[in-house]
Amino acid sequence: MRFTKMHGCGNDYIVIGGFEQQGPAEPGRFARRACDRHRGIGADGLILLDPRDPATAAVARMRIFNPDGTEAEMCGNGIRCAAKWLRDHGAVDSDAFGVQTACGVVSVHVSREQAGETQVCVDMEAPVFDAKSIPTTLQGTPPVDVAVDVEGQSVRVTCLSTGNPHCVVFVDSLDDQRVRRLGPALERHEAFPNRTNVEFVQALSRSELAVRVWERGVGETLACGTGACAAAVASVLTHRAGERVRIRMRGGTLHVDWSDRRAVFLTGPAVEVFEGIWLGSM
Repeated sequence: MRFTKMHGCGNDYIVIGGFEQQGPAEPGRFARRACDRHRGIGADGLILLDPRDPATAAVARMRIFNPDGTEAEMCGNGIRCAAKWLRDHGAVDSDAFGVQTACGVVSVHVSREQAGETQVCVDMEAPVFDAKSIPTTLQGTPPVDVAVDVEGQSVRVTCLSTGNPHCVVFVDSLDDQRVRRLGPALERHEAFPNRTNVEFVQALSRSELAVRVWERGVGETLACGTGACAAAVASVLTHRAGERVRIRMRGGTLHVDWSDRRAVFLTGPAVEVFEGIWLGSM
């Protein structure tokens, strides 16, 4: 089975196109094997691209699986990689098109390559603030600056969904101990019935944020597209930043625009690293 290894700001994926070959019969099981960095290819996730549902306006359908085998609703870095793959591998002859996801059809625009990187802009649509839809049991629409008891301390969080659930924590510094202790504890906190992604955000200025992300089902990653969007929106809601911000993550920089207070636009790189053939069982 042919695959392509790709990344967006170091958030890396195994991409499998199902246009001319059969994909894995059990995607979750295959994701656990293939994403293993010691016994598999190694990645933060598995992306499957298949022919679109004729009832939609999309050019293809994207599914994404975490290394623990769970299926994610959406992935900002992943869809940028998917968009580049679809254009570069001939599945579409346009730079602007729609991709079907679990959240609906998402619009993307792929720019021409510059300095070895392709920039992709994604219309992430409007963030979700309704607590039941995020989902979280915390109060508020959205739950902004709410106190949560975790690891023997009270932590103030802001929660929303940008295609999947996010819990944003504003901090004065991005130290390792805080991320590694509070990240997994908040991910599995009882306030989040489907678990949650966790962003630790340091506001550097009105136009720049530094962010570290603990991803649901993955652990800490070098970057997270939906997490960048969640951090940006939460910063606006708590009056820490403006509607257009640079997001500095460990793997690189993303740009988020929430100027119209409706749709969130995410722009960042998508890079193809190598192609290969999986010879093991599926």
